[in-house]
Amino acid sequence: MTVDNLEFDDDDSEPSLKEILSGDFKSPSSLNVGYATFGVFQLVGHGKQTNERCGTFHKTVGCSRVELHEKAVFEKGKLVNFSGKGFFRPVFYSCDKPSCPVCYERGWAVREAKSIEFRLLEASKRWGVAEHIIVGLPSKYWGLSYAGLIDVLMKALRVRGIIGGVHIFHGFRYSVHRQWYWSPHFHVIGFILGGYGKCRGCPHCKKGCGGFVDRNYRMNEVDGVYCKVKGKRKSLYGTAWYQLYHGTVRTDKKRFRVARWFGVCSYRKLKIDKALRKEYDALHKPKCPICGSDLVRHEYRGRQASIIAWFRMRRGFRDSVKGVFDKVSDWSELSEKRSY
Repeated sequence: MTVDNLEFDDDDSEPSLKEILSGDFKSPSSLNVGYATFGVFQLVGHGKQTNERCGTFHKTVGCSRVELHEKAVFEKGKLVNFSGKGFFRPVFYSCDKPSCPVCYERGWAVREAKSIEFRLLEASKRWGVAEHIIVGLPSKYWGLSYAGLIDVLMKALRVRGIIGGVHIFHGFRYSVHRQWYWSPHFHVIGFILGGYGKCRGCPHCKKGCGGFVDRNYRMNEVDGVYCKVKGKRKSLYGTAWYQLYHGTVRTDKKRFRVARWFGVCSYRKLKIDKALRKEYDALHKPKCPICGSDLVRHEYRGRQASIIAWFRMRRGFRDSVKGVFDKVSDWSELSEKRSY
């Protein structure tokens, strides 16, 4: 489906938290191509580094409970014996700003995606399944201000029965020949009035059936906006992170929100107990991949000084050092209150 002969962004990746934090998942375009800007709009991660601490070593967390590690598991097609070994990985500083090229990927986007998943999970208790919806705007709207684009988006969502959720602004599309070019559209993760079950799996659309696809086609004839609902979500977190990963910021705003809540999920209409967020955070703390225990702070006290210096380098070296120091006797568990 196209809008003004421009193809929809059909890339629908849903990376896991493990893939994101380990650096195993790579965007097909965001980091491999250079600068992308249009007026005051800029692709996330393409601004200036916030400060010299961004991406530098902060601490090491791990699990030294060797009594729970008496096992061998398959890891990347190989049988690995963890008997007598621990698991340790470095943690790096992050400014958590979407414009920072060092911190946006594993800092800001990770934090924001967790918040999005939590709020959508709470809203789904009342409104059902959250859907991923791509909202394509025809070129006649591309010259509008950001406020004007939001106004067109909100009207289009309202008349189609999309009652609430979060919308993520994408000002650019990517192609091999044109690379990044201005083509404002939105990715919405939200709720459809009556759900999408009636249309999902339907072999044909009957005009007047009242389903979302029918409403969308009829309204498309009026406003030219087309909304495309993607497949069932495997992970709300993975979907949110990937869309944030190549969202758009405004360089003239100090605190521009790439993701914004609307409708039944807005902060005014959806009030959530803070205790529920604490429970969510506790449930999603980093775990030991061997035994599933919480990762706690450790200090290295071995003698491989030349290798441990890698920990002091910037983010990006984590793949080289993770798991290198698995000799538990070289590590000492620290209290979380202690600082370097």
